[in-house]
Amino acid sequence: MRNVRVGLVGDYDAAVAAHRAIPQALDLAAAAIGNCQVQSIWLPTRTLAEDPDARLSSLHGLWCVPASPYASMQGVLEAIRFARHMQVPFLGTCGGFQHALIEYARNVLELPEADHLESNPGASCPLISHLSCSLVEKEGRIFLQDGSRVRGIYERSVITETYHCNFGLNRSYEPMLKFGLQLTGRDEADEVRVVELKEHPFFVATLFQPERSALRGEVHPLIRAYVEAILRRDFRDD
Repeated sequence: MRNVRVGLVGDYDAAVAAHRAIPQALDLAAAAIGNCQVQSIWLPTRTLAEDPDARLSSLHGLWCVPASPYASMQGVLEAIRFARHMQVPFLGTCGGFQHALIEYARNVLELPEADHLESNPGASCPLISHLSCSLVEKEGRIFLQDGSRVRGIYERSVITETYHCNFGLNRSYEPMLKFGLQLTGRDEADEVRVVELKEHPFFVATLFQPERSALRGEVHPLIRAYVEAILRRDFRDD
């Protein structure tokens, strides 16, 4: 039996459906895979702002969870940077998607002013801005790019997923992200809903919330693929 430790980057709130669902989703995926179990470890964002490497080095995977603004954006960005730089399997959903884009823009594209209008309404570079229409408790179709990781995981080109958000990628900044990130899922209005890094064991971020499938007792293919990616890494059970 392999013991997998997944760090959940976020400030736990029992009232947030996604926070209740994520540990269940990981457990369901582990049970479906077999011969493994997942320990979900909550990582309050303020604890990650200083010396994040020491706090994260014992974890096998990181999931940046919904419900921003976070207590510490800096803590969140440090955790995402760690996952990206250290090749740790990473999943970001909703707020995790938004902040994965900010981390990439700041640390790879060298745009330190890239920001989120929810936490900084006066941002000079509002990479994450208000959606034209709220997606709180909305469901929609997403079209997956041929040849992408997510297309292979879902084994189909069109999926339907559930959202709970009011913010997304500002389309004005989309062209610059194409220099490194793969923008692999779009909705019916051609808005980006999935991004991934090609040269990484597993780095996927979605504006939708696949974890909500666990509230129906379902194993989600993306979450199962995330756990499988962790298991493919050569790690030692402590």
